[in-house]
Amino acid sequence: MSQRRLTHPQSGPFRAEQIRSGDPYELDDGHPIECLPGGGRHSRANVSGGLVLGTDPAVESAGFDTGYTPDDKNLRAPDLAVGNVPDAPGWVAGAPPLAVEYADVGQDEADLQSKIQTLLAAGTRYVWVVRLTGVRRVEVHAPRVPYYLAYPGQFLEAPGVLRNPVPVEALYDPAAAQEAALRNLLQRRGFASLEAVREEGRGEGREEGEVALVLRLIERRLGAVPEADLAAVRALGSDRLTALAEAVGGLATPADLALWLRGAEG
Repeated sequence: MSQRRLTHPQSGPFRAEQIRSGDPYELDDGHPIECLPGGGRHSRANVSGGLVLGTDPAVESAGFDTGYTPDDKNLRAPDLAVGNVPDAPGWVAGAPPLAVEYADVGQDEADLQSKIQTLLAAGTRYVWVVRLTGVRRVEVHAPRVPYYLAYPGQFLEAPGVLRNPVPVEALYDPAAAQEAALRNLLQRRGFASLEAVREEGRGEGREEGEVALVLRLIERRLGAVPEADLAAVRALGSDRLTALAEAVGGLATPADLALWLRGAEG
């Protein structure tokens, strides 16, 4: 979002409580910063970044343009906030653990630097500035250390906030964001990767096939069998199914099957 500091006599100082939700302003030490709409590139990048960060398994809350008030003279709204985004109206006290800013054409650099320092002083642990002009890159800011740059092909980490490293390009490229988000969502469901899901599916498919094969053998050998015994066959594990498939040839009646199943339970 492009920002512009207002300097006319009516430009402050103001308090955060005087700014209403939806007003196009932030406050820097009581002085209003006009927040202008972003262009298409800026808005698309926001969606990509929100997708990958919001789905990280360690993240409980994230939001766009959430207003934070570390004190009554400052109101700052990062493009993306990770953590400390309550499901409640009104400004949020303090700051988010991770804040992401997208800098495109029209960015006021002086205000951006002031915003970074305000957030870090208020408790933000990481500020990532995604540069959309020129060579794509991300500035990584943290308290009391010089910032550094990360480029496409590299990964960003936020220990204590995110579980997974974030590919730089996932913060602005939809395809990279979707791939990273898929990994995150699978981990939230207990899978390490997409291959782990496929392997589980293959295992379930193999087991279902084994059950179907044994049931066909029983039908051909014994004819009609009580449903309770068929249910017991379906409940057998893989080793027991294999043993039953080998024993079917020696069974003469449904009663023999019932007897075998009782032995299997023992």
